[in-house]
Amino acid sequence: MGMMREKKEIGQGGNIFLLIQICLPEYGICRNGKRYFRGLSGIVMPEQQNIEYKTSWRDEHLKWICGFANAQGGRIFIGLDDSGAVVGVEDYRKLMDEIPNKTVNHLGLVNLRQREHHYYIEIVVPVSTVPIAYHGVYHYRSGSTKQELKGIALQNLLLKKIGKKWEELPVEGATLDDFDRETIDTFLRKARAKERIPEDAVILDTKTLLQKLELATSEGEFTHAALLLFGKSLGRVSITASFKIGRFGKSNHDLLFHDMIETNIFSMADSVLELLKRKYLIRPISYEGMQRLEPLEYPEMALREAICNAIIHRDYSSTYTFLRVFDDRLHLWNPGNLPEELQIDALKENHSSYPRNRNIANVFYKAGYIESWGRGINKIVEACVEAGLPEPRMVEEQGGFSIVFYKDRYSREFISSLQLDEKLEKAMFYIKDQGNITNFQYQQLVGVSKRTASRDLQLLVERALIQKVGTTGKGTVYTFCYKQ
Repeated sequence: MGMMREKKEIGQGGNIFLLIQICLPEYGICRNGKRYFRGLSGIVMPEQQNIEYKTSWRDEHLKWICGFANAQGGRIFIGLDDSGAVVGVEDYRKLMDEIPNKTVNHLGLVNLRQREHHYYIEIVVPVSTVPIAYHGVYHYRSGSTKQELKGIALQNLLLKKIGKKWEELPVEGATLDDFDRETIDTFLRKARAKERIPEDAVILDTKTLLQKLELATSEGEFTHAALLLFGKSLGRVSITASFKIGRFGKSNHDLLFHDMIETNIFSMADSVLELLKRKYLIRPISYEGMQRLEPLEYPEMALREAICNAIIHRDYSSTYTFLRVFDDRLHLWNPGNLPEELQIDALKENHSSYPRNRNIANVFYKAGYIESWGRGINKIVEACVEAGLPEPRMVEEQGGFSIVFYKDRYSREFISSLQLDEKLEKAMFYIKDQGNITNFQYQQLVGVSKRTASRDLQLLVERALIQKVGTTGKGTVYTFCYKQ
C-alpha cells in the first residue's frame, strides 16, 4: 500500500529534532483477533529500552519524551497497546497539531515531519546534546522504566551531556603533598613488570607521571581520579570512597563485627583481600597425598577480580562499597548500575569493556590488575565452577551492582534459582536436609509411582545435580553431585 508523505517544519530554533508521523499499520500477524504491526526489522517489536507503547495521548507522556531525549533516544507509539496491537487513534489530526506545540513549549523539541492518512502516531525522539527538563524536572529512560533524576544522578547526567565524568573533575587546591609517592612507586614497579609502561617512566616525577596518565587537567590541576588512586587521604576527595566489610550472622540485621578500608583505591584491593583472608574467611584443610592444602572458602582469583571490578567501576559520587560476609555466602555491592550498553545476561558472553571510570581503569590495567577484554565476569564464573561452587548471582539493585558468592553449591537459594519442577525441587531440598534420598522416599514425598520416581531422579542425574550411589535395590540412594 502506498504512502503519501508531507514534511512540515516548526519555526523556532532548538537543540533537538522531533519526528512525528501518522502511520498506517503494516500488519505483521494476527493473534486473538488483534492486528500487530511490523517494525523496521520486519517482526513485531515488543516494548524495550527505546520503545514505548501508549493506547492514547496524555500530556504526561511528555515526561517519556524527556526521558528518551536525556538517555539514548527512542520511539513512542500512540495507538498501540502494551503487546504491540494497534488500537488506533481517533483524534490523530488534532494530536498532530497539539503534540509538536507542547513539545516546543515544554521541552524545546522542534521539526515536525508527517505522513498523512494513517492510524497510529509514531514519535521519534533523538538523543539530546543538552539536558532536557519537563516543568523543571529531569527524567531519564533506564531499562524499561522512567525515573526522575535528582541529586547525584542529575549531577552525573549534566556531566555526561557536557562530555565530562566525575573522575575527570579537578580537586580544588590539591597539591603534590596530597599524594603518596610510595603507592606511585608500587604502581610503577607493577606496570613495568607487565611491560605496560615504557622503561623510562619509572624515573618520572609525580606531576609528569600524573599528566601522562591523564590524571591532571590541561591547566595542571589534579583530578578526582588522581587523588583516589594515589592520594594520602580518601577524605580529600570523598568521605564515602571507603570500602566497608562486615561479618553477619543469619541476616542483614545481625552484624557481628566490621571494618573499613580507607587506603587509596590503588592499594585497596590488596588491603581488602588480605583482611578477608586474615579475619573473615576460613581455610578448610585437606590433603593431596602428603601435601597439605588450605584454599580459601571461595576462589581467591574470583574474589580479587570481583573486588577490583567493584573498586574500578563504582560510582564514587555516591555511597560506600559494601562487602557482607555470611556463614553461607559473600555479598559484594558497589554503587552505580551497569553501563547502558550492557545487560546482566550479556556479562557472561563476549562483550566489550565499558568502564565508568576510564582513567581509573587504565591505571589498574597498566598495573596488571585487570585485562581490557571484558572477560572479568567470565573469569569469576569459571573459577567458581572449577572449585565446585555455584555460579555467583549477579543483579542490579538499589542503584548499584551486586555479586553474591555461595559457599555451598547446594545452598537453598541456589536450589531455588535452578527453576526446577516443583517435585524435583522438593527432592533437592530433601537431600539438602537429610543427606540423600531413595526412590521410595521420593515416591512418598511427592506422591508418584516408582516408574515416575525413577524417571524424575534420572533427570537430576543427567543435569549433574545429583548422583546415584549403588546399583539396584534398597541400597541405592541419590546424593548431591559435587563434580561439574
